[in-house]
Amino acid sequence: MSIDKAITPDPARMPAHVAIIMDGNGRWAQARGYDRPAGHVEGVSTVRRITEEASSLGIKYLTLYTFSTENWQRPQAEVDALMTLIVTAIERETPDLIKNNVRLTTIGDLDRMPGYAAERMRRCIADTSGCTGLTLVLALSYSARWEIVRAARTLAAEVASGTIRPEDINEDMFASHLATAGMPDPDLLIRTGGDMRISNYLLYQIAYTELIVTPTYWPDYSREDFRADIASYQHRQRRFGKTGEQVSDDEKTK
Repeated sequence: MSIDKAITPDPARMPAHVAIIMDGNGRWAQARGYDRPAGHVEGVSTVRRITEEASSLGIKYLTLYTFSTENWQRPQAEVDALMTLIVTAIERETPDLIKNNVRLTTIGDLDRMPGYAAERMRRCIADTSGCTGLTLVLALSYSARWEIVRAARTLAAEVASGTIRPEDINEDMFASHLATAGMPDPDLLIRTGGDMRISNYLLYQIAYTELIVTPTYWPDYSREDFRADIASYQHRQRRFGKTGEQVSDDEKTK
């Protein structure tokens, strides 16, 4: 279905949680004859405008795939530039986050980050902890397999200590041991840059998440693109294993 980019999404059907794989920064830069880090710098501007748009639309959670555990394998110069860029940008944006009532948090293995970067990030998280609007979640040094293995180890240790029994473990308990504990699962996952893969991102949480892949590189992704993707999501019927007729009947009885 074609969606007019000028459309205003229905506020009554807004997703509670949108996750984004921000892909295409490096390709954006290379296509313009720049070094790859220039794409990441430009991508920061996109983070700002999409965060502002998500907040204005009333979305409760926006989770951005900022740096994966696999990204540690990139050239050291690019990794160092990314670490500095991420923390510097967040520090610069923190006053506006507070002004706009946006709470910052992270998921991932912050202990693997350079000490200066992790400490500066934690200060920004503390500074915004009193905000009650949009929660901006940065997936930093994150991978879904790392998260799932960590949860399994924690549960195994609790069984070994006698705190819980193996038969006590269910989906809710497992989810409570993930990095996203306390957050709703994403309703919508958007991937920019055109690649048709999940890239080890929120694998447990996106079991029934709606997916949108756009060829637009992240630095070019606009507020209008975001609203169009939200509107496209709103035109879908989410069945969660039921038939379309069952969902329609359920909606009629609400």
